[in-house]
Amino acid sequence: MELAHSLLLNEDALAQITEAKRPVFIFEWLRFLDKVLVAANKVDVKEKQKKLVEQLTGLISSAPGPPTRKLLAKNLATLYSIGDTFTVFQTLDKCNEIIKSKDDTPAYLPTKLAAVACVGAFYEKMGRMLGSSFPDTINNLLKALKSAESQGRGEILLSLQKVLSGLGGAAASCHRDIYKNARSLLTDRSMAVRCAVAKCLLELQNEAVFMWTTELENVATLCFKSLEGSNYGVRVAVAKLLGTVMATALMPKQAAVMRQNVKRATLDEVLELMATGFLRGGSGFLKSGGEMLKGGASVSREVRVGVTQAYVVFVTTLGGQWLERNFATFLSHVLDLVSHPRATQTHVEAVYSRRCVSFMLRATLGGLLGEKAQIAAGKEICQAISKQMRAVEAVVNDISGENKAGAADVSASQHVMVCALKELGSLVQSLSATASPLIQEPSIGLLETVTSVLLHPSMAARLAAAWCLRCVAVALPYQLSPLLDRCAERINNLKSSPEAVSGYSFAMAALLGGVHQCPLGIPHSKGKLVVSIAEDLLRTAAQNSRLSLQRTQAGWLLLGALMTLGSSLVRYHLPKMLLLWRNVFPRSQKELEAEKARGDSFTWQVTLEGRAGALCAMRSFVAHCPELLTEDVIRRLMTPIECAMTMMSQVPAITKVHGAHLKASAAMVRLRLYDILALLPPKTYEGNFNALLRELVAEFTLTDNSANTTTSLLRSLCHYDDSVLMGSWLQETDHKSIEDQLQPNSASGSGALEHDPSSIYLRVPVGEAIPGPLPLGVSVIDASVALFGVVFPHVSFKHRLQMLDHFAECIKQAKGVRQQAVQLNIFTAVLSALKGLAENKSTLGPEEVRKSALALVMGALDNPNPILRCAAGEALGRMAQVVGEATFIARMAQTSFDKLKSARDVVSRTGHSLALGCLHRYVGGIGSGQHLKTSVSILLALAQDGSSHEVQTWSLHSLALIVDSSGPMYRGYVEPTLSLVLTLLLTVPPSHTEVHQCLGRCLGALITTVGPELQGNGATISTIRSSCLVGCAIMQDHSDSLVQAAAISCLQQLHMFAPRHVNLSSLVPCLCVHLCSSHLLLRRAAVACLRQLAQREAAEVCEYAMSLAKKAGDDLNITETGLEGVLFGMLDRETDRKLCSDIHDTLGHMLSSLAVEKLSHWLKLCKDVLAATTDVGGAVAFEVEKEEDSEKKDEMDDDTMFTGLGDDDKSKPSVAPRWVTRVFAADCLCRIILLCENADKAHFDLATARSAQAKNPKGDLLVLHLSDLIRMAFMAATDHSNQLRMAGLQALEDIIKKFASVPEPEFPGHVILEQYQANVGAALRPAFSPDTPSDITAKACQVCSTWIGSGVVSDLNDLRRVHNLLVSSLDKVQSGKSSSSQLYSESATTMEKLAVLKAWAEVYVVAMKIKKEAEAKPAKPIRRGDEDEDEDDLGADVLPPDSLITLVQPELPSLSRLWLAMLRDYALLTLPAEFSSQLPPDGGAFYTPETIDTARLHYRGSWAPVLHAVALWLNSNGFEVNDNQEDLSSTPSKVPNALQGSSSSAKTLEESVKDRMHLMLGVSIEFLCFPRPEEPIEHVMSCLQALSTLLETPCAKTHMAEDQLLAVELLNVLHRLLLTRDPPAVQLQVTTVVQETIRAAVDHLQQQRANREDEGEKDSLTGLGEGGDTGELVPGKSLVYAAMELLVFILVRHIPQLNSRVKESPSHSPLRPQRLPDESARLVANTVSILAELPSLCSPAGATTILPTVLFLITGVLKETAIKTADNSVPVPVSAALQGIKTIITSPLAREESIQTQWTTLVRSSLASVLEYSHPDESRPDMDEVSMLTAITLFLLSASSELVGVIVLQKGCMDRFRNALNSSDPWVQARCYQLLLSVFQHSNRALSTPYIHALAPLMVEKLKAVERSRPGTPAELQAVQEGIRVLENLVSMGEEKNRVQLLALLVPTLISYLLDENAISSAPQVSKNLHDFALQNLMRIGPLYPAAFKTVIGAAPELKTRLESAIRANQASSKAKAAARQAQPTVQAAPTIKLKTSFF
Repeated sequence: MELAHSLLLNEDALAQITEAKRPVFIFEWLRFLDKVLVAANKVDVKEKQKKLVEQLTGLISSAPGPPTRKLLAKNLATLYSIGDTFTVFQTLDKCNEIIKSKDDTPAYLPTKLAAVACVGAFYEKMGRMLGSSFPDTINNLLKALKSAESQGRGEILLSLQKVLSGLGGAAASCHRDIYKNARSLLTDRSMAVRCAVAKCLLELQNEAVFMWTTELENVATLCFKSLEGSNYGVRVAVAKLLGTVMATALMPKQAAVMRQNVKRATLDEVLELMATGFLRGGSGFLKSGGEMLKGGASVSREVRVGVTQAYVVFVTTLGGQWLERNFATFLSHVLDLVSHPRATQTHVEAVYSRRCVSFMLRATLGGLLGEKAQIAAGKEICQAISKQMRAVEAVVNDISGENKAGAADVSASQHVMVCALKELGSLVQSLSATASPLIQEPSIGLLETVTSVLLHPSMAARLAAAWCLRCVAVALPYQLSPLLDRCAERINNLKSSPEAVSGYSFAMAALLGGVHQCPLGIPHSKGKLVVSIAEDLLRTAAQNSRLSLQRTQAGWLLLGALMTLGSSLVRYHLPKMLLLWRNVFPRSQKELEAEKARGDSFTWQVTLEGRAGALCAMRSFVAHCPELLTEDVIRRLMTPIECAMTMMSQVPAITKVHGAHLKASAAMVRLRLYDILALLPPKTYEGNFNALLRELVAEFTLTDNSANTTTSLLRSLCHYDDSVLMGSWLQETDHKSIEDQLQPNSASGSGALEHDPSSIYLRVPVGEAIPGPLPLGVSVIDASVALFGVVFPHVSFKHRLQMLDHFAECIKQAKGVRQQAVQLNIFTAVLSALKGLAENKSTLGPEEVRKSALALVMGALDNPNPILRCAAGEALGRMAQVVGEATFIARMAQTSFDKLKSARDVVSRTGHSLALGCLHRYVGGIGSGQHLKTSVSILLALAQDGSSHEVQTWSLHSLALIVDSSGPMYRGYVEPTLSLVLTLLLTVPPSHTEVHQCLGRCLGALITTVGPELQGNGATISTIRSSCLVGCAIMQDHSDSLVQAAAISCLQQLHMFAPRHVNLSSLVPCLCVHLCSSHLLLRRAAVACLRQLAQREAAEVCEYAMSLAKKAGDDLNITETGLEGVLFGMLDRETDRKLCSDIHDTLGHMLSSLAVEKLSHWLKLCKDVLAATTDVGGAVAFEVEKEEDSEKKDEMDDDTMFTGLGDDDKSKPSVAPRWVTRVFAADCLCRIILLCENADKAHFDLATARSAQAKNPKGDLLVLHLSDLIRMAFMAATDHSNQLRMAGLQALEDIIKKFASVPEPEFPGHVILEQYQANVGAALRPAFSPDTPSDITAKACQVCSTWIGSGVVSDLNDLRRVHNLLVSSLDKVQSGKSSSSQLYSESATTMEKLAVLKAWAEVYVVAMKIKKEAEAKPAKPIRRGDEDEDEDDLGADVLPPDSLITLVQPELPSLSRLWLAMLRDYALLTLPAEFSSQLPPDGGAFYTPETIDTARLHYRGSWAPVLHAVALWLNSNGFEVNDNQEDLSSTPSKVPNALQGSSSSAKTLEESVKDRMHLMLGVSIEFLCFPRPEEPIEHVMSCLQALSTLLETPCAKTHMAEDQLLAVELLNVLHRLLLTRDPPAVQLQVTTVVQETIRAAVDHLQQQRANREDEGEKDSLTGLGEGGDTGELVPGKSLVYAAMELLVFILVRHIPQLNSRVKESPSHSPLRPQRLPDESARLVANTVSILAELPSLCSPAGATTILPTVLFLITGVLKETAIKTADNSVPVPVSAALQGIKTIITSPLAREESIQTQWTTLVRSSLASVLEYSHPDESRPDMDEVSMLTAITLFLLSASSELVGVIVLQKGCMDRFRNALNSSDPWVQARCYQLLLSVFQHSNRALSTPYIHALAPLMVEKLKAVERSRPGTPAELQAVQEGIRVLENLVSMGEEKNRVQLLALLVPTLISYLLDENAISSAPQVSKNLHDFALQNLMRIGPLYPAAFKTVIGAAPELKTRLESAIRANQASSKAKAAARQAQPTVQAAPTIKLKTSFF
């Protein structure tokens, strides 16, 4: 392929490759040329132009394929437009010659077509440059057009279109000719030609004025005719033509009008013309002869659907502003269409017309108008409805009957009503909460108008009104309860009007069905209300025959709707329901017989309707309340159901007697019965299988049904991928809702509410706007087929065989159309059964059953109906799957092989090739591997059969299935398949789009098969890869959208496996262009591909999109907002779920990778979207930034920012972003904040950000945009849309959390958020207004507490604004009333109240924290005098730090009660199900028993802060809580009974403390036992903090200590928590709780000991404490054991080396001790200090059990953490370990006689360990010797008695000291001297003497040596000073008789440190300091021991002289200095190094 990449065609290379590969080579060269010509140097091109033209024109006559000719023409045209143009006329003539040629052979056709294509390309590219040659060319083309075959006609028309577009107005002279010639082809038999004509005429009408003036009517008629028998592509093209022509006629293009004075058409004329097509179709007015008068056949559906699309094109072309201005006219016209008798000749036709009109309204109104205009449109619709309704009422109330025509009007008006109400409902639902002005404005009276239609005489209109009310309630949930009440009241008042009973019950049912879309629900009492109304209706049904039917239907409808509210509500009414159901049906066979004998046709109708209703309510119950379906309930349901089954068999006899009009009611009963049985487990009714199956089979084989009704389920049972064969891909277009009418099955697409009123309360199927149940006849068959599939797997083999044989018989008996219908139904049932078998994993049955089934299926594989063939193939595959035997599969495959080898007819070839594909699909690659080779070879051969593109389509589709299912096994066949795919892509005419789609499927499957191998560089892989890329390129260039979509998904696959080889620079622009395609599937594919690209390479994608925007100019919709902007804009227009979710994901990926780098860009995007609020009822004005607003005004008013369409394109003015998009933008805002947080902390630091910006102005940091962030959050939080308010409050909370602590650099002591407090207050205030929904108020409470607790505002007066909001909410909670109590369910009230309590709790927790910190700080000294006043002025805004608590204090009494009540509720709600009987029957303080399940969730979210707050409160007043009666008077109505129990019996303080402890501990332990993974870590922290706060109080401590098992339980739970939760903060908090628990136990034990001692029981003391006298600790009961378990876990987690097992394991390599991170260090330190306290919990015997472990761990920690630090500080764990050693060694246990020997050995072995650990070692160069020495010293000092005389240890200790003295580090020496001093001074002489003897000489030597090397640093000086201090102490310790000898060591040493007077001035400072130090010491020692001193000085005269000269020099310096010096020694004398903790 590389060889093809040259400017000239490489002819040598071409000659060398095989014939088959040449077309691909040429195509690849043309592709290269296409890219290169534009970019190449013009000179190069001109040099080679001649040769190039030769090569290219040569290719024209080489019969190129369609893609090749397209590229060839394009290249030639480009070449001429770049290079010289002189030979262009020659080339043009050459092409014209070829076109004129008389050669009509198929072989010459490609050459002709290539010439035609070239002509088109020339004119398109060069237009008027080609001068006057065009008339000849055009005539030539038109001549050729007359004789050409369909492919030629298509190509010529395409060329003509290009010629016209190139020449523009210049070709006016030929316009009429082209029009006349093209016109007749609009009804060509080839659909592709019709499309081409439509496109050609569309181009023509740009310039040809006559088309939309004089010829307007003819054009319309032609279009109508061309729509007859059209396919989807033609409908789209013709609709576009018709709509555009009509729009142009109304508003002509300026230029054309200037040239000729044109008579413009009026709007009425244009609409009248369009209506003709809708109502009369293609017959037009030309043939309005006899048939018109006869009221001839109705319009063909294709025409009606096409015209509907044309209406939409017409309005879209005129644009949104036109529609706004002319909406009233348009609406009345459209509604007139549906009231016209010709549009509603039969019921199904009427439904079809209604759907068309609804589509017109939805597509224009929903897409083109902004929210404001939509509200205006809503008003218009309301007026239209009320106008109709007035007319209807006039007729209904007209008793005299003069108005005969009126009756017809009423029936016509129902259709108008349905359309108008349906659109109004959709409108309100899409506007959601933004629709409130429409509902609230009294002048519109929307609700009154809609409710009035509930009394319309027609059921369809009543249902539509009910549906509209449901939409209103879903959009504005606060309307739900009032509407229900209103309907209930009307039903009761108007009981005697049949319409009222029916209409209002519809409305109530619809409203109940909408509840599940309203998260806040409805009050529980409404359920009772509905039940009572329904019961009353059913009870009174029999009283008045005029109303019986309506009352019965209404009663059951309401009960069915009630079931949708779910188990929690239905539970209460179940017994009553079961009774009602039982009473509807006769109890026994006898009653049934008796019933049959009596009654007339009316009573039977009422009975059947009643039973159908009862079954329907049952079905609703089973579907919506699965939790209530116990065995018992099912058993009780089965009684009426079985009775209904028995009754079914009797019904035919009854209808015979009483007339056929009962058939519909009987069918309804059957439908309901099948529906409910399908939902119940088949086991429950297996006794009735025989009778049931008889009914089902009779139903779908049409035994008793003369109509040929077919089921609608076949499509859904066939595989989705097979739609290309059945054409049902039409469901995936924007026109799905109207195109459904044209599908082949019965009544397809004619869904309407009146076919099944129960659908008004069911969930709407996904993807539909409004439920559309099919007519009863179809629904019953559908239900029977579905139930057959459920029952079949449970039937015996014998019966299966009977049924299958019966099916074959039925098919044989039926003839013609009926046979097709029966066969379709039977196949659907068989598929349904096979699917059921597969799902149940059961088998088909023995040989004869299989045979029968196989015969049935094989018979259909060659049925002429493609849908049946599809179904048969599917069934064959499913059979293979269910049977699962290799022999059976082989037999099936062989049959198809044989058939395909012999058959020649299209039908059997297609059927059997699909059979092969389906076999592979369902058995998978492994199961069908042995047939793979044969299948592939046969299918490859079939695919090349150019004579029938149908065979090609089916065989390629099957091939794709095989490739997909074979996986890697297909690898061997990839190359031949690929080369076939390429060949076909290059040769199959583009009009056979199905073939191309299947080729795309094959290519995609092949790419997946090769998979990641595609990245390779081998020759074969490169070839495969380039073939795939060529294939994609051909498909990308195809004219059909589906083929383009296939190309995109292939490229997407390629990008997944080999991203480097997909060229994004060409792919991304192509995708961007497709984003505005009119084809849904193409947009979907483009977005799905972008989503994948954005995941990996978001930045590149955005860059390429922007570069496209710069190149492409106006015709593209990318503006400076880039691709992101386009996607945001799409969110406003698109309704397809999949598409929108992909757009969300794409934007999400882009945001994640780009938002931080391009912060301003993304923030501006979000801001523009959010700022475009519709000004419906002004939102709260934004309070700051007025100065900015003036600049912003221009942008904002222009609602057109941000849609990417630009202002110049007046035809499509953009629509302001809709609320859904704005919510998404607000979510994006939160994500951006989070991304910035994870990216760089500078985003949240103003000072850093400013300096960074100064350095790099392009840099962008979030904190600089704070005002924008606040503004956006504010706009969102104060919007009309509730969802947006939630998102805005969430954003506000995030902003407060993230920015609360950011300081304001210009005002130290302040934070930047302070200036925005007004905005925060203003954003929160509306959320607390009485009419705000509970969920928003709850969220706002959360934001309030975040704001108050954030500490941003320190001034109480400023805080009060927000604080008052919480106070008012608290008042609401206390009064027990909530604004929402009447509107929403009780759980909404619960949510709101709990949110308030939680917010208060959070504020209280923060307040207490501030208070505690303030108390911990030292009080400032108060200055006296008048400084005081100005101090006050300064500190006015620096409040006393406990100020926050003053806000909470006044509310605390009531808060604390509410909090406790809430915790009690929570505790009860967390009880496991088996204790549910213990729950209070009338609910808790804040929840009602009915809403218990939802309440649980609310409590779960808010208990933790409350628990913490209660703990703080109990702690602050030490449980001294008076539980007196008067205290409770102010609590909410429900709280007292929760608390009354406790206070009425006047509990003692003791008991109430106990109760509270149990409550608090119970809640905590229950939670900590098993915190759900999704619980936020804050809850765990709150809970632990609450525990530790609680345990600080004495009451709690005693409670904990007295109940040891409780403490053990707590520790075990904490241990488990540590295992599951990692964060260090949690672990630290856990250690705090453990410490508190252990302390409590220790205190308690000491108390007991003290008590016993007082009682004088000295001897029994030893048994006190854990371990008793034996020393045994029982796991599970022992607190010490539990604590040890937990502590060891922490230690080993952070210092794994402590685990001895790790060391022993062979893989262990000794780790060098590492410095622990700070948090770990603190943890380890806490743990060690707790460990050291444990022995004091034990009896002496118990202590000996644990001490070895404890000491082992503590010394281990010491060893692992004693590492030198740079500043010689002691690591926290080390000081904890030293402290621990001291605690243990000095503990009272040392004095216990009973354990003396164990104690001694323990102490000695611990010291031995420490010595061993401190042994100098190469592997630990950075060991901290000082800490080790300190530990050794601790042992020596504290455990002297145990260590005296142990020679081994003594020697070890001396070694360590010696090493330290010899250390090179002066710091170590200094510390060593200090420690030695303490050893030397030890009171136990036996201990100290050996050390003095061993170490003093070494010391003296060291100190003597100083004279030779004087200290150079302060540290060295200090070491000397410490050494001298030890010597001095030794001197003072010595006895009098040895004093002289001792002084003889000290004095000369000191004197040797003195400098002579000459040296002193030049000596360094440290040296001088040493001199001073020595002198002072000498002057102090002299007077102390005068005699000895004299002796020493006297013995050595040189000492004396040195000393004297030094003293003289000293005295000579001034007296002042002497005075200062005098003070110095005292300073120096204290050791200058202190440990943080003094251990001695």
